[in-house]
Amino acid sequence: MRLVEGDTVQVVSGADRGKQGKILRVLGGGRVLVEGVNLLWRHSRPSPKSPRGGRVRKEGPIQACKVMPLDPESGKPTRVGHAVLDGKKVRIARRSGKPIPAPAKE
Repeated sequence: MRLVEGDTVQVVSGADRGKQGKILRVLGGGRVLVEGVNLLWRHSRPSPKSPRGGRVRKEGPIQACKVMPLDPESGKPTRVGHAVLDGKKVRIARRSGKPIPAPAKE
């Protein structure tokens, strides 16, 4: 469980390298949807719901190995480790050794 919905991550390789965003969804097969990253055009036909139809920008999935969570102390991308603190398994930022806080439930 290296990446969780709501984590703030940075893209470390590919066309969107350097962009930061929040994880919208963790998909199967090692892919994630990140806010504002890998934007694609989706074409929709006119329907009762959207009478005009047209083109819409949406995030496309990217490989989870191309993003890294941000260190809570320095704000830089970091690898993730795991440790047991107070009887609970938590994620640890390898850069600073600080626990990565769980994202707030919305």
